[in-house]
Amino acid sequence: MGTVQVKRVYEPVEATDGKRILVDRLWPRGMKKESAHLDEWMKDAAPSTELRKWFHQDATQWPEFTARYMHELEQNNAVNALLDIINKNKIVTLLYGAHDAERNHALVLLQFINEAIK
Repeated sequence: MGTVQVKRVYEPVEATDGKRILVDRLWPRGMKKESAHLDEWMKDAAPSTELRKWFHQDATQWPEFTARYMHELEQNNAVNALLDIINKNKIVTLLYGAHDAERNHALVLLQFINEAIK
């Protein structure tokens, strides 16, 4: 089982990133595809468009967003593909584009993955 970490896609690429997977539904603003140094882009692991738009209207709804996204992840086949990648790689970095490093969907996804691995 590999180590999974979370990082903003705009941060510099590091040797310790391992396999780099973008987990946003939308391409990060201002980021050139060659600059991202991605191994995978898993759009379907991101929150649904409806949930993403709802949360962006009121970011104070973090606990409710987390609960709704966890529910989506329970029914999401992309999570199984992501778990397969994690099983096959020593280090996996989940990349996101959001500005908020403490409240973003990649952290919820990481929490979901860690619970699934246990």
